[in-house]
Parts: sequence; C-alpha cells; structure tokens
Amino acid sequence: MRITYWMKLPDVENTKVLDRIGLFNADSIRNEFTSKYTNIDDIKVYADSTDSTTHAIIELSFQNIDSLNNTRAFASSNFSLQDGASGQKVFSQFVAPIATGFGLDGSNFNVTYKYTFAGDVLTDNATSKDGRTLIWEYSLAEIGNGKNISVTFKPFKLKETPQWIYDLMGLVLLIVIIFLVRKKK
Repeated sequence: MRITYWMKLPDVENTKVLDRIGLFNADSIRNEFTSKYTNIDDIKVYADSTDSTTHAIIELSFQNIDSLNNTRAFASSNFSLQDGASGQKVFSQFVAPIATGFGLDGSNFNVTYKYTFAGDVLTDNATSKDGRTLIWEYSLAEIGNGKNISVTFKPFKLKETPQWIYDLMGLVLLIVIIFLVRKKK
C-alpha cells in the first residue's frame, strides 16, 4: 500500500503547527503505521518550495488487508476482505470522521482513496473510476460522521492452468493409448 498526502503551507506559522502535530515527521508517521502485522518499507517527507506544499509518502506491506486495523492510523477503518458469492470477494473500509483542530481550517481539505483491484469489479460505491482503479473523493463535510467504501469484485485467477491445456493433454493421452493398443494387435 502506498499512502500519499500533502498540505499547502503558505506561511511559517502553519509549518510550526504541523511540526507539533507530527503529520510530516517521519518518526511520528512510523509510530502511526507500525504494528507487528505491517512493515514500513519507506517513508519520504519533503517540502516543495515551488508551490508551498509539504508531502508525505508512506509505503507499507502486509499479508492481509485487515492487518491494517492494528495500526494506530487505521484503528477505526475496519478494513475487510471477505468471500462473497461464488468466486467473488467483498472489500470494505470505513472512512472515519476527520477532525482538524490545531488552528487548521477543515473547509479546504479533501480526502481521496484510490484502490486498484486485480479482477473484474462487479459493484462499488466509488465516486469515480479509471479502469480497474476506483476512486473515492470526499470533502471533510461529506465525510461527516463517516463513510463506507465497498467493492464486490471477481479476482483474476492466478497460477491456474487453463481448461484447454487439460483437454489437449487428455487428447494426446488418448491418442497414445489407441496407438499402443493397435500396436499390440
């Protein structure tokens, strides 16, 4: 999983506030995303002086998506990936309300979630799509008391031998058996 967030900080005062909060501090970020079930592969924090933005990029790896529920950052997200109807999976996540506080105005904040699914998407509640990538974009006001992200998809079959291979093998075996039986006569 790759998490990217940024914030426009036009003056030094806002930067000082964020330093106290720890949103763009690698140690604080590590604290928020660490659990015994997740690995932090990389954290990058940088400021872009051309547009007065500060960025954080976190790369995580894990065995199961619900492992993220054990991190402080995602404790209330209720990540879930369950079996659905035959051959289908149901992914869900709760987007918890986001409080700004600390002198930050929440009216200009947007949150975007992008997930790419390795399969055919059957149903979803995304706000937009780009191929197999589903996008949920909300303002803080739209999140309100929380939102649920949900997707039902049929995963691509990986490492499965196509049926025609078995059919071909059966045909070759049948021909060999017929040849051997005729040769004995």
